[in-house]
Amino acid sequence: MSKIRNANKKIEEKVVGGYKKVENTVVSSYKKIEDEFVDMFLRNDNETIEEAKERIKKEQEELKKKNEELVRKSQERYK
Repeated sequence: MSKIRNANKKIEEKVVGGYKKVENTVVSSYKKIEDEFVDMFLRNDNETIEEAKERIKKEQEELKKKNEELVRKSQERYK
């Protein structure tokens, strides 16, 4: 039984290792594309890519709060 277990362990390590390589490649490629998009279309002058991402994140949070408030007010109006 230990021979089968050892063989399965080796297979498991190769499969998981292969998956991790693919995952890392995909995530790395996505981050590069994301950074290029932010740099090209969303970054303000004299702003780093990271600063632009943080600014965008804050703007999105503010918009979400405003939208939730509008929905709440609308629901209260029609009760």
